Amino acid sequence: MKHLLGLKDVSRDEIMEIMQTASKMKALLLRDEKKLNDLEGKTVVTLFYENSTRTRVSFELAAKYMSASTVHVASASSSVQKGETLLDTGRTLDVMRTDVIVMRHPMAGAPHLLSQHVKASVINAGDGMNEHPTQALLDLFTLYEKYGSFEGLKVAIVGDIAHSRVAKSNVFGLNKLGAQAVLFAPKTLMPPCFEQLGAKVAASREEAISGADAVMGLRIQLERQKGGLFPSLGEYARFYGVGEEQMKLAAPHAILMHPGPVNRGVELSSQVIDAEYSKIDEQVLNGVAVRMALLYLLTRN
Repeated sequence: MKHLLGLKDVSRDEIMEIMQTASKMKALLLRDEKKLNDLEGKTVVTLFYENSTRTRVSFELAAKYMSASTVHVASASSSVQKGETLLDTGRTLDVMRTDVIVMRHPMAGAPHLLSQHVKASVINAGDGMNEHPTQALLDLFTLYEKYGSFEGLKVAIVGDIAHSRVAKSNVFGLNKLGAQAVLFAPKTLMPPCFEQLGAKVAASREEAISGADAVMGLRIQLERQKGGLFPSLGEYARFYGVGEEQMKLAAPHAILMHPGPVNRGVELSSQVIDAEYSKIDEQVLNGVAVRMALLYLLTRN
């Protein structure tokens, strides 16, 4: 790979190479070795047209831990406000000898377009409602650490499927690795295309979670949707949220995941968020390790 634009076009072998490299990076982080020289002399730019905390900080720390120079460009304080186009912004960064551009954009396909016009490697940090490949990779890495293999795993994904780029990337990744993604959401938040992508759509929350090896909650993305898709947050939590009773239906060894930020008491109860089987905090650390692995592999290639 020169770019990471989505898991749709990434092979099983490439995903496993990322998993194995991330394992080595995490081992270094746990030994508190946070100053590696693998990216010395490289420049990583985070170009974000949407707000972000976890993804942006994770990429910047990953780059700094590996001795790269990092620069953040936010659209609100850049020449975008003066009318500069995405391609002109990309070309400007390119002629400054940027090695990697990490990009988040509200329009689906924007990173794909940019990748065709720059020499730098482009990493998609979320494009509209299309994909969020690095989040899916850290989710997969969390599963990889727990189970060592993906074959035969059942992963229940519950929440706002319609507006979730995380769900789509996870479906692509899980299918390629031999796991089964089982989705559940209110009918107003469940587009029909996911069955065509290889996921199974459950008829109920209980069906989705029953026997699952992992349960993933998804945030209600109020900023991306119009009103009327569900009556209220309280009613959503009652009929579609995941709490202790629902987690009892999962396999005894099951883990709980969430891409964050979590709306406590809506998609997940506080009891399950803080339970021993919750891997939500672990996912944040895994995100740094996975992004270190990606920066290492892309700059080597």
